[in-house]
Amino acid sequence: MKICVFGASSRDLARVYYDEAYALGAELAARGHAIVFGGGSSGLMGAAARGARSRGGYLVGVAPRFFDEPGILYELCDEMIFTETMSERKKTMEDMSDAFVTLPGGIGTFEEFFEALTLKQLGRHAKPMALLNTNGYYDALEAMMQRAVDEEFLTSSGRALYRIFTSPSALADFIETSREQPREVWKEKILG
Repeated sequence: MKICVFGASSRDLARVYYDEAYALGAELAARGHAIVFGGGSSGLMGAAARGARSRGGYLVGVAPRFFDEPGILYELCDEMIFTETMSERKKTMEDMSDAFVTLPGGIGTFEEFFEALTLKQLGRHAKPMALLNTNGYYDALEAMMQRAVDEEFLTSSGRALYRIFTSPSALADFIETSREQPREVWKEKILG
């Protein structure tokens, strides 16, 4: 499988985040999966790429051309695809991937996760989606999503479109065994 990994690009995080991103990349590569990522050399993207590379993993970087500067992109990608815009980058990553994994991150990571989730809710794909909840990072997101269900902004089936894990191996097991079919969850809320 080609597994898209979203995650932070920051160099200033606690060590545990880099260690878990590295472990995830290594786990996915050891199972024979290719990694599709934003191509960055730093942050959790870079850590996941280095983890995958440590186990002989195949890496596909996707980056806008304006990122092609010294020190920005991971130089050991097996493929590097350049796009003109960030939107084109995201669409390329979405289209070529069989599953989505979201590591801790900031605004860009949130946006990538929620766009893929929205497309899944609209029935545009049925690809497995998972978050790696390192150090409880996504606990607040889980609480927000549950509140959205409780107050009927989101259906429980909409909430079930992704899974959250604290273990890279459990996350990989889920990705490998998920057999979802496309469905338009959004209609449940409107049509009942």
